[in-house]
Amino acid sequence: MGFNIAVAGKGGTGKTTVAGLILRHLVERQAGRVLAIDADANMNLNEVLGLEVHQTIGQIREGLSNVPAGMTKDAYINYKTQECLIEADGFDLIVMGRPEGPGCYCYANTLCKKYMDEIADNYRYVVLDNEAGMEHLSRRTTHNMDLMFAVTDSSVRGVQAAGRIRDLVDELKLNIGKIAVIVNRVDGGLPEATARELDRLGLELAGVVPNDPNVYAYDLEGKPTFQLPADSAAVRAVAEIVEKYLPKGAG
Repeated sequence: MGFNIAVAGKGGTGKTTVAGLILRHLVERQAGRVLAIDADANMNLNEVLGLEVHQTIGQIREGLSNVPAGMTKDAYINYKTQECLIEADGFDLIVMGRPEGPGCYCYANTLCKKYMDEIADNYRYVVLDNEAGMEHLSRRTTHNMDLMFAVTDSSVRGVQAAGRIRDLVDELKLNIGKIAVIVNRVDGGLPEATARELDRLGLELAGVVPNDPNVYAYDLEGKPTFQLPADSAAVRAVAEIVEKYLPKGAG
């Protein structure tokens, strides 16, 4: 039985960096194969992980008018979805991307939902890096998740955005087992105003990730934050957060 983790949040909060560090911890636990899904149209999880992307799910749509004779569209989509898998050390990555031609991005999501579920069944863990904001929720891209981390900065407005994500999940009755908030890039302790707002909104605090100068330095130089030193504050903090939420006996 796999364990699926989604990462959501507004833009600029370090959501994708956190997703990459969650993935890193799961890989280091060596408790089974891990699948990373980049569901952000801006597709930069691969940069965090240090991988090149040659094909995306979004590009599959462009080839539907040229399905080989004797092959159904379903078979073609299934085949091409498998081709999109990028194999790395301890995990695989699949990138949603954005269709290159005219058309709705929603269609690319619809194309792969069926096959993504089948692929995910082959992995012990799945980490889904969502698009920034909340539109992906209304498209029901995020579904069948055991856990969602809503990533925010330490501002009250950021916490309110996390609250809106929680509310929309409830409103749409999405199949997500638990939602918890990660407050990222914190200088010092959690501000009192932030803690009060979390409490007021009834949001569960998963943990705090400190403002790590190593993350800034790696971003500045274009180096994959997936490869941060093991003693980096952000690496340690995310590992501790993830361990709190994994099923007992996992690994």
